[in-house]
Amino acid sequence: MIQVAATAAVCGLVLSACGSTKDNAAAPAAGGGAGGKIGATVPLLTSPFWQAYNNYVPQMAKEEGVDVLPTVNADSDPAKLITDIGTFLNQGVKGLVVTPLDSAAVVAGLKQAENKGVPVVAVDVAPEGGKVAMVVRADNKAYGTKACDAIGEKVKSGKVVQIQGDLASVNGRDRSEAFKSCMASKYPGIQVLDIPAEWKADKASSGLDSMLTANPDIKGVYMQAGGVYLAPTQQALKRKNMAFPVGDPKHVVLVSNDGIPQELAAIRAGELDATVSQPADAYAKYGLYWLKKAMAGETFKPGPTDHGSTIVEVSPGILEDQLPAPVITKANVDDKALWGNQL
Repeated sequence: MIQVAATAAVCGLVLSACGSTKDNAAAPAAGGGAGGKIGATVPLLTSPFWQAYNNYVPQMAKEEGVDVLPTVNADSDPAKLITDIGTFLNQGVKGLVVTPLDSAAVVAGLKQAENKGVPVVAVDVAPEGGKVAMVVRADNKAYGTKACDAIGEKVKSGKVVQIQGDLASVNGRDRSEAFKSCMASKYPGIQVLDIPAEWKADKASSGLDSMLTANPDIKGVYMQAGGVYLAPTQQALKRKNMAFPVGDPKHVVLVSNDGIPQELAAIRAGELDATVSQPADAYAKYGLYWLKKAMAGETFKPGPTDHGSTIVEVSPGILEDQLPAPVITKANVDDKALWGNQL
């Protein structure tokens, strides 16, 4: 279950002095102490997942008692993201919540922020370097492994496709590598075919169309981003007369990542077997939660949190709050705790 209520301070994780839970949970007054305006970016707004995250940001800012400027859309352009970071810094923001598009390219923007003494929290994607107070992200390797198991339970041999994200992003790499590794070790009778789609629906559509033409015996598809890949995948299967409901012997097993309402509806309709829910609400909440603490001068270390996650050091100096990401199937699709059922 994703907890979205206001959360007490994690005293065991904070290296600086820590008072009572009540004191640490209290929000400083705007403009004082840890106050000041915060800039927040979103990577794109063509995905229902990022639309949901974008809507959660002001809601969670209110809960956390922080002042967030209107979000800025990088529109899938890593260079624009760096420009957006620079613009926020020139506006005098005291903190940044950034979603990198390219794990390497974003380092230039992080260095700009570090030079101005502005703390940064990265959401969803970990940078390859630079200084961040925290990365708020679910375990993307677990996404690939969970998707592998969801397909492997139903497909024992033959060909399956994974529609990959952008491999310039650590997310795309983690999901791809984990999916392949899991298939090779646990389901050796399955052959994995890749479609590099860069989080773009048109690339997913054309790539899958060509793949189905060349391999009409495909038995499963793993979509690394249901928000942008679900619709084109369903359309491609329909064009090839391969769209059959879950339970039909001819059904192509479909598993995705995101947990958006459209995926939950597809599961209920018997069109999608499962999805791994990315916590859009918790991404917004804990991105601001950790940034608020960093703006107050707190620092952090690995260990369990009080909100059902674990902080790990993913690379030297980069800590990641790995939030829970449940698998959603027909059995739990109506769980009211799922953020996709709360919109």
